Amino acid sequence: MRFLVDAQLPPALARWIEGQGFVAEHVFDSLGVNAADRTIWDYAARIDAFIISKDEDFFTLRTVNEIGPGLIWIRVGNTRKQVLLDWFGRLFPEILENLRAGETLIEIGP
Repeated sequence: MRFLVDAQLPPALARWIEGQGFVAEHVFDSLGVNAADRTIWDYAARIDAFIISKDEDFFTLRTVNEIGPGLIWIRVGNTRKQVLLDWFGRLFPEILENLRAGETLIEIGP
């Protein structure tokens, strides 16, 4: 399973996911700071990665396209990096379970 972490989220989230034994990269590292949403979407589809984002535009893309990358849509406000990582870490086993069950859109919030 592979993950692509979007720009609104810290690169530390990609590193944390890698620490769990998965392939993960941050948009800044692979596509640069100014990558457009459609570029990110197409790249994730090409490398077979799930996008992790806070951006509602990806939710729209996921709901109107039958094909394309899966999305983990994070619906939490701005928070400190460690708080975000701890919160995501608690939810990660359930996220993985849903992805393995074939879900292509997972919305998580507080």
